[in-house]
Amino acid sequence: MQELLTFVAKSLVDHPDQVAVRVTEGEAIILELSVAEEDMGKVIGKNGRIAKAIRAVVKAATAKNSKPVYVEIVDERQ
Repeated sequence: MQELLTFVAKSLVDHPDQVAVRVTEGEAIILELSVAEEDMGKVIGKNGRIAKAIRAVVKAATAKNSKPVYVEIVDERQ
């Protein structure tokens, strides 16, 4: 699932070398996606449509997992 999210994100952005996915496991699996500041809008999309689509793809790919999987888009500037 980390590889899938990385592939999708790199396909969308202008700076694919700055795409990073960090995995945190607990009761749920959290995938934290960070991209270059200039590419943040391309990953989120208008009204969050691209982000929703990315989350839907990851959810469909991990439907058989016993743990829920969440995708968070992280702003590294904070």
